[in-house]
Amino acid sequence: MTVKELKNKISKPITKFTTGGFRPKNTIDESWIGKVFAYHDDEEIPLDKNGNPMFPLAQFYLPNLPYVHPSLKHTKLITVFVSAEWPECFEEMGDRWLIRTYDSLENIQIKNLENPNSFLKAFPLQAELDNNDFPLWDGGGLSLEDEDEILKLENEGIIDDYFDITDHIYDHKIGGYPSFCQSGIGDAEGFGEGFQFVFQIVSDYKANFNVVDGGSLMFAKNNNTNQWSLYYDFY
Repeated sequence: MTVKELKNKISKPITKFTTGGFRPKNTIDESWIGKVFAYHDDEEIPLDKNGNPMFPLAQFYLPNLPYVHPSLKHTKLITVFVSAEWPECFEEMGDRWLIRTYDSLENIQIKNLENPNSFLKAFPLQAELDNNDFPLWDGGGLSLEDEDEILKLENEGIIDDYFDITDHIYDHKIGGYPSFCQSGIGDAEGFGEGFQFVFQIVSDYKANFNVVDGGSLMFAKNNNTNQWSLYYDFY
């Protein structure tokens, strides 16, 4: 396998997001971090297991994004909430974190709802296509066969190192591979049987969001059950 063939095989497209840098319109067709303003007419900010309002963490409007993960092909809008009390990895959704997905914008309203205890700063997200997100080496999503091909290229002197020919995108993103800080759990079965990594929200100094110590919240979906799984790690 040539270097070009290998890169074509393992690279994945993503929509990556840049925080701020432009004046928002505050309309439904924008994506945000630190803010959620799209709700069904009967929805409010969800409460955690202690009865406290969660933090509105992010909102993604999908129809105008340059790339959408296949698991979201029928989804128009995603909103994400987290509790002030961090959930455990793989904890069932509902008590300390929540994703709401909407296949239709019918009955969606813009509501000015805020958690007065939230430390997050709201910024619009600018979307950009990147066709070349690559997995991290240590448990990042490479198959054993792909690892063998890479080691073969190194042993033959065709490449010096895997990282010389690849680039991993450490950003808020939809699609691609998860951005592990420690040894990874892959991009599929590590999140649970039938789950596939779909999107992530990373620590963001502009938004005053820190996953313990520079980590990332990584979300995977099971298309058979429509359940979500959450994993995170940090430095």
